[in-house]
Amino acid sequence: MSRRRLHLPSRPTWRCQACGIAWPCSPAKVRLLAEYRTDRAALLTHLAALGVEAARDLAGLGPDTPPTDLVERFTGWASAR
Repeated sequence: MSRRRLHLPSRPTWRCQACGIAWPCSPAKVRLLAEYRTDRAALLTHLAALGVEAARDLAGLGPDTPPTDLVERFTGWASAR
């Protein structure tokens, strides 16, 4: 029986454990929107905190992995439109 990997971040690279792209990937975004569907402010707070952790982790990987565009990556997509 194979185990399906969840779309969670792999630290310190912040790539998705399941699909390998920059986290949050599309499936993770859908899951987060559903999980926080009644509290967008809590979602944005959660994502902002994760963005700070990602910036710290990515900066520690060296100058070849600069933490760029993390605000858009972590919170921009979830802002109320």
